[in-house]
Amino acid sequence: MTSEKPTELVHAFFADLAQGRVDAALDRVDEQIVYTNVSLPTVRGKQRFASVMRALNGKHIAFDAAVLAISADDDGVVLTERIDELTVGPLRIQFWVCGRNEVREGRIALWRDYFDFWNCTRGFVRAVAALVVPGLHKPLPNPVSGAV
Repeated sequence: MTSEKPTELVHAFFADLAQGRVDAALDRVDEQIVYTNVSLPTVRGKQRFASVMRALNGKHIAFDAAVLAISADDDGVVLTERIDELTVGPLRIQFWVCGRNEVREGRIALWRDYFDFWNCTRGFVRAVAALVVPGLHKPLPNPVSGAV
């Protein structure tokens, strides 16, 4: 359990993931976490969630994000609007995401992301084109990987 505000906890969780500190990020989640990218299969439980997070932060894949907006209600529901960046080998794919995290007893118990497949497809096409024309890749504004 932590005394962090829910918004601080969620922001720190994303920063941990972006900085490759998967174990630190996992310390911030509940044993029964539910993780859903809407329209993709739901991951239940910390052990399965840990496998997914480690796969997204491995040798060939990395995660970063720019948090555009973050807010919370009194019940620990944290809403984020982000630009996520997945780096797969030389590709850096950026796409818009809206997320909901539920913080219970100082841990993230639910993480649900909503995204637009069309926006993801455009991000992929732009990433491929940026391999040929590097100026097409725009760096993330205030990436969480740079957070302290």
